[in-house]
Amino acid sequence: MATDLATELRVLRPDEWDTWYGHLMRAFGGVPEPAEELELYRSLTEYDRSLGVWDGEACVGSAGAFSFRMTVPGGALVPVAGVTMVGVAATHRRRGVLTSMMRRQLDDVRTWGEPLAVLTASEPGIYGRFGYGTASFQLSAEIDTGRAVLSVPAGTDGVRLRYVAPADVLDACEAVYARLVPGRPGMLARRPGWERLGLLDPESLREGASPLQCVVAERDGEVTGYARYRVKPGWESGVPEGTVVLDVLDALDPATDAALWRFLFDIDLTSKLSVGNRPVDDAWQYLVSDIRRCLPRLQDTLYVRLVDLGAALAARTYQAPVDVVLEVEDAFCGWNTGRWRLSGDAKGAVCERTSEAADLALSVRELGAAYLGGVPLTALAAAGRVRELRGGALAEASVAFGSAVAPWLPHGF
Repeated sequence: MATDLATELRVLRPDEWDTWYGHLMRAFGGVPEPAEELELYRSLTEYDRSLGVWDGEACVGSAGAFSFRMTVPGGALVPVAGVTMVGVAATHRRRGVLTSMMRRQLDDVRTWGEPLAVLTASEPGIYGRFGYGTASFQLSAEIDTGRAVLSVPAGTDGVRLRYVAPADVLDACEAVYARLVPGRPGMLARRPGWERLGLLDPESLREGASPLQCVVAERDGEVTGYARYRVKPGWESGVPEGTVVLDVLDALDPATDAALWRFLFDIDLTSKLSVGNRPVDDAWQYLVSDIRRCLPRLQDTLYVRLVDLGAALAARTYQAPVDVVLEVEDAFCGWNTGRWRLSGDAKGAVCERTSEAADLALSVRELGAAYLGGVPLTALAAAGRVRELRGGALAEASVAFGSAVAPWLPHGF
């Protein structure tokens, strides 16, 4: 497929990876990545799912799609295309390079039989026109651990914590993570190789903090949780003002979760805990004495695109019975356009084409935003993005599409 007379779009070959990835690094500012990070992403690249646009020998466009399985409401693991490595050379703007890659990629995803495509966006304004909707958010915080005090649940003191080298306990930590995956929409089942992402620790990315540290939590001899973190020392007028930088924390029960947070709050010579990507309903918020001392903030994370609308809506369950006809607009993937009858409940769902009168009208972008249960259809309707055509249909569908726990993407790709 050609984007214009001078460029060629084709599947990536292994011997082209250095040039292809070098183009991507330039598109993202040109700062070299550490060698261990380059090696990891080279090993994770799925060449038959990666595209490059070439102008002679120069790569001027790139896009990839990792093959993931993602939890959806109800706990099913659904095949998804994890869209990644998207970049267009500044020399080739406004030539249709990005549109051509998105067109080819979504056609491929449909051929692969994957009902969903997902991505994280460096520039959120780009992907709405290709049908991606903002489906999950992440919570960050800068916690004043000298003033925000934790009140922990019963059983916390029975959790044993011990220091370990992160690599030495990787298998046990991955087992904890795997047990958590079915319980929260948006989480990814990690394929072999992806566990190495959590161990990346190049000195150039520490920003003055320590090497990666790890503690594991145990109950009755079983690992029930872990935290990976760094400590960034600091002093102010002779007073220790260090910062604990949390990388990841996973726990199987409330007592383990509280024990790990308490440990992070109490690390010597520190007065701040910097928390990055966490679920918006993370339990620590309800353990602290003063949430204002934590400076919580939200940021968009996962964008969802329904590629096979019927299969995607039938793959998840619904927290209340729903029987609704959707009038869907999909300008980029016309095969989704039209009326679909969705019938489902907590046990399963069916979504098929219909000629019946529509109850709700919306675009595939809004369906992507609501898909994981974190964005209410009622909120989208209040923004003018969903139209109710039958009285009561909006409330019925909005409740059904919800999720008991907030969707969350635990790491990027």
